[in-house]
Amino acid sequence: MLGFYFLFLVLICLIAYGGYENTMRLFAYIDLQIRFAWVRLRMYFMMRKLKRQLDKQNLEYQKLIKEYTNE
Repeated sequence: MLGFYFLFLVLICLIAYGGYENTMRLFAYIDLQIRFAWVRLRMYFMMRKLKRQLDKQNLEYQKLIKEYTNE
């Protein structure tokens, strides 16, 4: 219950200091930052997957080149 009162007090202070519009802009900014962090996390996992695939293909390509040069 104390956490709710603290959150409510912070919200009231934000509105009193910056006004309603600026407080809503702050929440929109925080929302965008969270969404962007999620996108960056997904991009990181996509990068790892792509790197593994490219490394695998590169090894296969090097084996083919080695076979053709030895013949």
